[in-house]
Amino acid sequence: MTATDSLADLGQALLSGKIRVVDCTATLGPKTPLLKLPPEIADDTPPIEIHSISRYGDRGPYWAWNWLKVGEHSGTHFDAPHHWITGKDYSDGSTDTIAAQNFVAPANVIDCSAQAAEDADFLLTAEGVKAWEAEHGPINAGEWVLMRTDWCKRNGDADAYLNADETGPHTPGPSADCIQYLMERKVLGWGTECVGTDAGIAGGMTPPYPAHNLLHANNRYGLASLVNLSELPAKGAILIAAPLKIENGTGSPIRALALVPA
Repeated sequence: MTATDSLADLGQALLSGKIRVVDCTATLGPKTPLLKLPPEIADDTPPIEIHSISRYGDRGPYWAWNWLKVGEHSGTHFDAPHHWITGKDYSDGSTDTIAAQNFVAPANVIDCSAQAAEDADFLLTAEGVKAWEAEHGPINAGEWVLMRTDWCKRNGDADAYLNADETGPHTPGPSADCIQYLMERKVLGWGTECVGTDAGIAGGMTPPYPAHNLLHANNRYGLASLVNLSELPAKGAILIAAPLKIENGTGSPIRALALVPA
């Protein structure tokens, strides 16, 4: 079978409904939960704003059109290597220089929803990934690895989603050895259903914020605030996660889409 035949089969499968498109993207708007940064480090991303330019009638008169004010790392978004100091020197590390081929790849979905329900600070370790591989098969180079926690069910309530108290945020994520193992597997990138790619307690890890630190040091990518990973199989989905082509962009909101067998 040729590549042309494969694409034709894919097209027919999409048209017939044999392949379903799952939207893995949260709605982007003024109520979207945004990451909170310690005030001594940096200012927070301003809330998302949507302003009307025209709306039919006497302000159009035939069209509707808005303008937006939004941070690169807002809502369901893509982290490029230039987002972190460890990835700042890659010539192909910004959203306008990454090869488009890298936005589409098979996805491995590791279900940690039961553990996250019991422990908001749950960490997926390298041993946990290896146990998943023993059951579902190896994670291959060039593939996405996604951590399902069902945390996206909290997305409509910013306080529950960010889950911070006087000790800091409490959200599940990867351990440092988890990300290091995935880098050894040469994966394309790592994604979560939480506000960022790291766990809430990641600032106290070694290295701090290992998902950001190690992913971008290896010129790899992060995806955050994904939704509906419960609708994806452990293996067999294709994930499309394309950022806007922002000049020197460190990241971008995305419309993350997964192709799954119906």
